[in-house]
Amino acid sequence: MKGFNERGLDKTGIRLIATGDVTEDGMIEAMGDTPLGVVTSHHYSVAHESAQNKAFLKAFADLDNAHRPNFMAVGGWDGMAAIYEVIRRLNGKLDGDKAMEVLKGLKLDSPRGPVTIDPDTRDAIQTIYIRRVQKVNGKLYNIEFEQVPNFKDPTKE
Repeated sequence: MKGFNERGLDKTGIRLIATGDVTEDGMIEAMGDTPLGVVTSHHYSVAHESAQNKAFLKAFADLDNAHRPNFMAVGGWDGMAAIYEVIRRLNGKLDGDKAMEVLKGLKLDSPRGPVTIDPDTRDAIQTIYIRRVQKVNGKLYNIEFEQVPNFKDPTKE
């Protein structure tokens, strides 16, 4: 974003379309207004509208009110939710092979939206959101305006 701005590309009418890490939630406010209007695709935005995300944001703020959570934080949340579900379904009797069977096809109601663990590849099947950086109450956010539900890594098919 810094290079895009320094070269004046934002003033030439060139529109930037990028992956979500370019306007990452934990860093976006440090970029000033440079990313305004940038369109990205990613699997999480701190501005995602859902009850699960609101609960996640509250839990995160209870631990760290100085920073915004990002896609890595929500990944950690989901990882712990998956571990919890394995333990719950196995009644606390952990067994590696049985745990892997529980994980295959596991569905989570994540702060990012629905996530399923692909039973064949063990990758996440999730929604990819198309977002635009906008100001909301004076702060920058990746605001979702389109989505690709049930996105599966095409390189694994």
